[in-house]
Amino acid sequence: MSLDKKHLLKALGPGILFASTCIGVSHLVQSTRAGADFGFQLIAFIILANVLKYPFFEFGSRYAAATRKSLLEGYKQEGDWVLWIYFILSLASMFTVTAAVTFVTAGMLNNLMGWEIDPTYLSGIILVVCTLILALGKYSILDSLLKVVGAVLLISTLTAFFGVLGKDRIEPIEGFIPAELMERNSIIFLIALMGWMPTAVDLSTWNSLWAIERMNQTGYKAKLKEILFDFNFGYIITAVLALCFLTLGAYVMYGSGEELSSNSTVFSDQVVRLYTNALGTWAYPVIAIAAFSTMFSTTITVVDGFGRAMGETVRLLFFKSTGIKTLYTIMMVVVAVISFFFILLLSANLKDLVDLATTLSFVIAPVIAYINYRVIMSNQLTAEFKPKPWLKNLAIVGLIFLTVFALIYIGVYFNLIPLNF
Repeated sequence: MSLDKKHLLKALGPGILFASTCIGVSHLVQSTRAGADFGFQLIAFIILANVLKYPFFEFGSRYAAATRKSLLEGYKQEGDWVLWIYFILSLASMFTVTAAVTFVTAGMLNNLMGWEIDPTYLSGIILVVCTLILALGKYSILDSLLKVVGAVLLISTLTAFFGVLGKDRIEPIEGFIPAELMERNSIIFLIALMGWMPTAVDLSTWNSLWAIERMNQTGYKAKLKEILFDFNFGYIITAVLALCFLTLGAYVMYGSGEELSSNSTVFSDQVVRLYTNALGTWAYPVIAIAAFSTMFSTTITVVDGFGRAMGETVRLLFFKSTGIKTLYTIMMVVVAVISFFFILLLSANLKDLVDLATTLSFVIAPVIAYINYRVIMSNQLTAEFKPKPWLKNLAIVGLIFLTVFALIYIGVYFNLIPLNF
């Protein structure tokens, strides 16, 4: 059965929000660092992470289409203990995640405006603005804003990507020593890179929440094919752009002797210059606006997503009433305030803050992935909504992949695995 264009437009939105969440720190920061530090050595790991995490994000959208409920309600039906695990793991990661994306956004804003404001306090202002926008406009303003921002970033990134392909890669400076992948710091960075590639697995619940909210907004109960088309559209964009950012880093910075700065404002300038090296200096203000807009969109979706997910989780765990809408706003405020304190504590080094957030996401990923698999394969879904055999098998491989690399990270971090052998 073909997709009806009119109905498909009513379903579009959550996939773009998902893409906006992804195309932030994982792409602008981590993928660019991967190319700058390792050239194209890590391209296979980026592809693997995108492919093998796919089922667990898709399951969020699939569950919403099948049940008209959020994936969090699926956790609840499997038992309160499942929802408690999600709640505790989210508490362990959501403040560092929000802190990392907001701090990078502050650097982008400083760079765009030519300011020298302390990015720590600028981060606080950004969090206040995001919370106010969402509290007043909620989903509708988020949906409209990010469709515009996403289009600008997609066009500018693809233009820069094809621009660098038309040029020769820079020649490594004399004495350049390539990074060794089997070194301890390289393994830790690799885990951090995959932790948010395309984003953290625990954010899969957001797909279902946004899908439900979109249906409430339009009044149209989208079909499975329409919801999955929307999700797949956003997912493919995130995967392609991850490779574009890696290419920009590899072509413009690898072997140059220049390292990406741990200062968020300096780092932002370096990222924008990746584009201008490909497009020309005329593009600097355009790209600076696009880069800030991208990071701002990531920050606002993260504040919305955690506020929405934690509000619903608290409701399901502690309240019987289904009409407690203020929990969304309350949890957004909680996320923003505590994340700001994390920024105060960890803002001395951008790379360390980002690596901490992304690594935590990867370590908890196998648990969330298993929960999603358990829910989607349960009798909560009828046979017509169950994943096809290839998707089920891919999920099993993905579970093994996430578990093995989480164990490798633990082994490397605690010096239990010998390296440089």
